[in-house]
Amino acid sequence: MMPKQLILVALLLGACSQPDDSLRLDSLAGDAPSNVIFILTDDHRFDFMGFTGKVPWLETPNLDRLAREGAWFPNAYVTTALCSPSRASILTGLYSHTHTVVDNAAPDPGNLVFFPQYLQEAGYETSFFGKWHMGNHSDEPQPGFDHWESFRGQGVYYGPTLNINGERVSYDEDTYITDLLTEHAVDWLESRDREQPFFMYLSHKAVHSQFEPAARHLGQYEDEAIIYPPSYDTPNYGTPELPSDQEQGEPLRGRDFYGDRRMPDWVKQQRESWHGVDYMYHGRIDFEEFFHRYTETLMGIDESVGEVMDFLDANGLADDTLVIYMGDNGFSFGEHGLIDKRHFYEESAKVPLLIRWPSRLAGGEPITQLVQNIDIAPTILQAAGLEAPAHMQGASMSPLLDRVELPWRDRIFYEYYWEMDFPQTPTMFGVRTDRYKYIRYHGIWDTNEFYDLQNDPSEMQNLIDAPEHQERIEGMANEIYQWLESTGGMSIPLKNVVRPKFGDHRNQSVL
Repeated sequence: MMPKQLILVALLLGACSQPDDSLRLDSLAGDAPSNVIFILTDDHRFDFMGFTGKVPWLETPNLDRLAREGAWFPNAYVTTALCSPSRASILTGLYSHTHTVVDNAAPDPGNLVFFPQYLQEAGYETSFFGKWHMGNHSDEPQPGFDHWESFRGQGVYYGPTLNINGERVSYDEDTYITDLLTEHAVDWLESRDREQPFFMYLSHKAVHSQFEPAARHLGQYEDEAIIYPPSYDTPNYGTPELPSDQEQGEPLRGRDFYGDRRMPDWVKQQRESWHGVDYMYHGRIDFEEFFHRYTETLMGIDESVGEVMDFLDANGLADDTLVIYMGDNGFSFGEHGLIDKRHFYEESAKVPLLIRWPSRLAGGEPITQLVQNIDIAPTILQAAGLEAPAHMQGASMSPLLDRVELPWRDRIFYEYYWEMDFPQTPTMFGVRTDRYKYIRYHGIWDTNEFYDLQNDPSEMQNLIDAPEHQERIEGMANEIYQWLESTGGMSIPLKNVVRPKFGDHRNQSVL
């Protein structure tokens, strides 16, 4: 039997076909267009906000206010926990295997339509500020935006150069990128055409590594205690209590010293890599400094959100402006001995999602349904009074904002494709319900993973061999393949991309 999630996709969204040439969408009856602001941050994990209590000393008053006056989505996920694939999914409403921007080097295939293009066609004045980095490193203006300000690739925290509507402008070394983007975004809101509805996309560099806080925030948290997760030592390496056939310091293959946890070998090996706590970023920074600099860099983001909301409030725009705050993926801080993202553990794939829309959304209570980044485009189009095109694979969150009981997905799917530049993380596919998670690895000989998130929220007890779950595991494995088959994902979308390394800009052969 096809799972409920796939039936919902088929009924509500239609088959995954290529978008029509026309950008004109049907209008929804009775829905007047609203203003929309979408704020995207980089590598902001879902629970590093003051109101969650995860980091007791972390203060984010403006994000707290956004959640209080609107809603927090504690179960918001990306379909791929990596910058370019996630950004492409946000812009297109499509899974990574459909839009084919599967990693940070895979280029835009040239046939994608970004949802701001539909808004432009419908009469919106649109703008983009910040990091694009969606399958390329270009800062060139992209389709769908009347006003454009961006930088190349990951950009820099201090002394940036912006491409402003085709002209590059460089700023001095004291200019902080988060402040600059916020200032320009608020200036645009002030100077825009007041006769048109507007859409503004504010896409911050922060809090991407290597973390650099604003000068005013540097050192603010350096004396605070670090939060180490329960799974920091899982997997662990050799201990004196190991049997004689297990030498000290060797990765514990298939199990760790806690017993039958069956952690995958790639996780144990990654612990000592660029993306592991024992050799993070090739030993260039220690874990405590890493943790403090991240939280301090986040302070500039919180202030940016406050400035945008204050402008809306002061100019009578708050009630009918949909404000969405989101991260492009999560980030690990020692969970399973890892840093970075890419994997399907909660701290990587789950993201902060806050929505404020006073005229439509009653504030206060969290909205707990499973949502994903592919839902952003349909939601914004509906806020603009437009019917989302049938090829989009996400669904509008509008019914959830109305807090009405309607059918909604009961599971989400995940995919990540091995990267040449970061080979320590394998290709994987996954499915998560409100309680269970199954992760299936592709192309390596390793153990898969199954977790009961209700009883094991830290994902420390791999139940892949548990007899009582074998029928459920088999069903979830079948669901992954049904999802891929129904959405055109049975072929991995490889790209002929060779990236220069270590300053060598010559073409290099691919092994």
